[in-house]
Amino acid sequence: MQALYFECTSGISGDMTVAALLDLGADERVLKKALSSIKAEGFEINISKVKKSGLECMDFDVILDLEHDGHDHDMEYLYGHTHGDENSHSHSLQHNHSHIHDHEHSHESGDNHEHGYQHHHHHRGMREINEILSTVEMTEGARKICDSIFSILAEAESKAHGVPVEEVHFHEVGAIDSIVDIVAIGVCLDNIGIDKVFVPKLTEGQGTVRCQHGILPVPVPAVLNIVKEKDIPIEITNTMGELVTPTGAATVAAIRTDEKLPDVFSVDGIGMGAGKRDYGLSGFLRIMKINY
Repeated sequence: MQALYFECTSGISGDMTVAALLDLGADERVLKKALSSIKAEGFEINISKVKKSGLECMDFDVILDLEHDGHDHDMEYLYGHTHGDENSHSHSLQHNHSHIHDHEHSHESGDNHEHGYQHHHHHRGMREINEILSTVEMTEGARKICDSIFSILAEAESKAHGVPVEEVHFHEVGAIDSIVDIVAIGVCLDNIGIDKVFVPKLTEGQGTVRCQHGILPVPVPAVLNIVKEKDIPIEITNTMGELVTPTGAATVAAIRTDEKLPDVFSVDGIGMGAGKRDYGLSGFLRIMKINY
């Protein structure tokens, strides 16, 4: 039998997952055709090879225009409150974000500059997201995966904020970059065409992270709600920072079929997806296609 094995020793996020699946052999042309049909503005994608810990990995980057961009690239904004760094820079904009985790694509190091523009992110509810998804050119299999990921996120956010699911205005997933990530995950997984997925555990950091509502502990509430509801093992390491994003956790919850790996298996393919934050770890998600 063939299956996928997700090795999440450096955590997991949406863009890491897409990159690893592309590196594993998902058809880039199929993905680009689906993403070009998304009826939303303000983004483009870049697929490239990068080095992480001296190893070649695939990188999937959703590039946003200034109107839609957030603090994804700004490690000092996300974590500076814990560092006490006397060289930390100031921010000259008013933070007006509509999503709780607008750092799914944070870069490896903070940009040491002042931000002189104001962001205007849009709230998106499930109805609006379904309208976007309904027009995307993808298979029913891919659509089913996307729907599952969004549903899991909706339930987690609903519980975190104490509002009915239909009233949830998506925070992280309301941002177009995360919508693109989730569509890409569904398309790539369906294209590879394997139903059995092993994920023994998630590896998470600790500390705190800044968001629209203030300073949140790591793991963030949405991630904790997902691992609790779906009974996903999680290991808290000494790494200071968020290794598992809500999109990453929801993806695992949606596609994971087994926890325990086979005692013996052979490796038929390897995909390595680069992360964009430098926590002193290997910095990539590795997905293996295995036979057992």
